[in-house]
Amino acid sequence: MGKLFEYAPAPENPAAAGEIAASQGMFVDGEFAPAADGRVFGTLNPATEEQLAEVALGGEADVDRAVRAARAALPSWAALPGAERAKYLFRIARILQERSRELAVLETLDNGKPIRESRDVDLPLVAQHFFYHAGWADKLAYACPGRSPQSDRSGPDPRPVGVCGQIIPWNFPLMMLAWKVAPALACGNTVVLKPAETTPLTALRFAEVCRQAGLPRGVVNIVTGDGGTGAALAGHPDLDKVAFTGSTEVGREIARTLAGTGRRLSLELGGKGANIVFDDAPLDQAIEGIVDGIFFNQGQVCCAGSRLLVQESVEEEVLTALRRRMATLRVGDPLDKNTDVGAVNSAAQLARIEELAAAGEAEGAERWTDAGCELPRQGYWFAPTLFTGVGQSARIVREEVFGPVLAVQTFRTPDEAVQKANNTPYGLSAGVWTSDGARALDVSGRLRAGVVWANTFNRFDAASPFGGFKESGYGREGGRQGLKEYLSV
Repeated sequence: MGKLFEYAPAPENPAAAGEIAASQGMFVDGEFAPAADGRVFGTLNPATEEQLAEVALGGEADVDRAVRAARAALPSWAALPGAERAKYLFRIARILQERSRELAVLETLDNGKPIRESRDVDLPLVAQHFFYHAGWADKLAYACPGRSPQSDRSGPDPRPVGVCGQIIPWNFPLMMLAWKVAPALACGNTVVLKPAETTPLTALRFAEVCRQAGLPRGVVNIVTGDGGTGAALAGHPDLDKVAFTGSTEVGREIARTLAGTGRRLSLELGGKGANIVFDDAPLDQAIEGIVDGIFFNQGQVCCAGSRLLVQESVEEEVLTALRRRMATLRVGDPLDKNTDVGAVNSAAQLARIEELAAAGEAEGAERWTDAGCELPRQGYWFAPTLFTGVGQSARIVREEVFGPVLAVQTFRTPDEAVQKANNTPYGLSAGVWTSDGARALDVSGRLRAGVVWANTFNRFDAASPFGGFKESGYGREGGRQGLKEYLSV
């Protein structure tokens, strides 16, 4: 995007993703197999709109077969000593590292995100989650509140919950898989995972990793399909737990389905994160954090900093610097290592972004996009966009856009900043930028968000819990808190 700098193309070789079979079956009981009724669906490269493969479209019979396989594998897997389960997780982590280039390229082809992100952010975190949870597998007695190596550890040790149905989204396909599968396996559970309809390929490649690591049959099962497949999995009566990451609307449906069943549920849903910049903030650092907070992964991040709250006295300085920085962002081929902003994941998501951006203009906000941006003609693309003069009731402030769209508002005092930040049905993330440590602590403590970053944004670690409040869901992933979701005391 923009013409300030010229770069020679530095494309990654798509062949590094390995052979992508024209037809790919789901993974059940250690074997790849077609759907029971033979149905398939296509998965596209969002940067070119070319079909990558046909994938099995699972139905109720396939879900039932996968759950039965997981149930049969549960007793022997749960009975393994934690140190033995850890060996499998360590093997998986090492194989993921060895095959990281292959998996990163495949993720970029199927998802549309820049190769720099899948290579330098996603894959290292995927491996980290398996390494981290492998370390916990023989220490689960200390994963519950009040227990530590120094405590008397009275009472029985925690047990696995059982068979876990896990449904993941398309924005971080392999990372979301790791966030859910790693703790489940470490705690002795077995898994039936349903990847997103538009991004199933790395989940199926992960099944190959499981076989390469010698994971026992039935411990991990992957059923591909659409929303109907996910509904069949969430409603299966023989699950002990459901973990879902995705939209708030679907999360509500799953919560209604499981209400009164006694099955456990954790939900990580939508967000509308506020990024708060005070007048004493390190502005150069803050600009990079703002850009990373909203344009990372094309803004298709549940915890994206999609609302920028700027103290009035530095509004013009921040906006000038932000526009200058946005003009250097390069939109284009996700496989090019110079690309900053890749393709939107699907035509449906692009239509949603365009609808909300048009609504922002209709409601009187001023829209800015770098005029030098030239978008590719094929594929699903949306240029990084800035809205100023935005009212609190505007749709681009109230609704999750899930795209590279930033809405800017101003505030005068810390109290006003907190009030505006909390004036949302969501509560997943927030950022605070200030040189005053006391102010950072005070404001962070009053924000109703599950994750609050100070003078940074979008920093993740397997040891740090992640999750939300209000309509952003409940339950945590990562850290000791995330282990509790997969343990029964």
